[in-house]
Amino acid sequence: MYSYQEVLDFVEQEDVKFIRLAFFDVFGTQKNVSIMPQELERAFREGISFDASAVAGFGDEVHSDLFLFPDPSTIAVLPWRPTNGRVVRMYCDIRTPDGALFEKDCRLLLKNAVQAADQQGIQVDFGSEMEFYLFETDENGHPTRRPFDQGGYMDVFPKDRGENIRREICFTLLDMDIRPEASHHEEGPGQNEIDFHYSDALTAADNTATFKWAVETIAMQNGVWADFSPKPLPDHPGNGMHINLSLKSRDGKDHSSAFLAGILDHIEEMTLFLNPTDCSYQRLGEYKAPKYIVWSPQNRSQLIRIPAVTGPRKRIELRSPDPQTNPYIAFCLLIHAGLDGIQRGLIPPPACDVNVYTAPASVTAALKSLPIGRKEAAEKAGKSRFIRSILPDTYLEAYSRG
Repeated sequence: MYSYQEVLDFVEQEDVKFIRLAFFDVFGTQKNVSIMPQELERAFREGISFDASAVAGFGDEVHSDLFLFPDPSTIAVLPWRPTNGRVVRMYCDIRTPDGALFEKDCRLLLKNAVQAADQQGIQVDFGSEMEFYLFETDENGHPTRRPFDQGGYMDVFPKDRGENIRREICFTLLDMDIRPEASHHEEGPGQNEIDFHYSDALTAADNTATFKWAVETIAMQNGVWADFSPKPLPDHPGNGMHINLSLKSRDGKDHSSAFLAGILDHIEEMTLFLNPTDCSYQRLGEYKAPKYIVWSPQNRSQLIRIPAVTGPRKRIELRSPDPQTNPYIAFCLLIHAGLDGIQRGLIPPPACDVNVYTAPASVTAALKSLPIGRKEAAEKAGKSRFIRSILPDTYLEAYSRG
């Protein structure tokens, strides 16, 4: 954790020439403005202004001035930039001209969810498992749909041609204080996965956003491109973003079951934000991506599974989200849904201990399904008092339009 003064000293002592002040639109797309070191003190004190009307979901031209205030605790050197004349990045708080925090800032919405959990004596830690494809580029450097290799699940070189790129990504993450846990080839041709260590909700969301940026950058530097879209190839597995949650409580009780029940109870309303594109719904229901609102221990055909662990830390794994989700909004909604389950004393339905991909119609006909498309997901969200109590109306409007 760096303080305001420590950042100023670091910038001076480490030959930092550019500071990127980063933030996110409502879809989780990273934006930034670069400032010179001479402007950093002013940024901390007064903020750096930008045109909010040009950012998705932030507003119109009438009230378009917003200000970025860098969070010193989020400083990270960008390892892919030159060591002489370094570049650093800080995520920012967004404020209005009167100094108030901007209510549509997704990082603020997640902070509010974390605070709500803390008031109930609950801490929710998150870990994301994100899949991505590596595709070749053409002679002009433009993306193609030719997979970088034809490897399969956990294959090794030479079938797996992505191992050196994953290695470089892992070293890059370490340089940015993000700890990778495992990396391997996934089931699809050119498909990869890198998992990193769990952390508190805000840090986990920051790390998820940084991870995508690092992967796309390192891939480009290696002459390929990284695709995080939910269904890059029609006849192969899609890209998932499995979200792992674990709870700690000050009262020492295990609230996991009620938290899980809250997520199941609200999952239809949240799906628009967990699966925000039309392509998202091409993935669901195929190649181990869930379709039905069911749960079970260990079972990978379920929406939620409870992974087997050898240590004391119990996890809840939600398998429906894809990498197009805004992690700040996803984590925010999951916290609120779980807290609602705890407050109402919800009990999850019986575990569905069958393979729902191969189960007969007599079994699956009785199961409730996730929304089958973005239109249905938007209708569910639009009717939800739960969603409207958490997210500004502009989020629902932006996601419903797509």
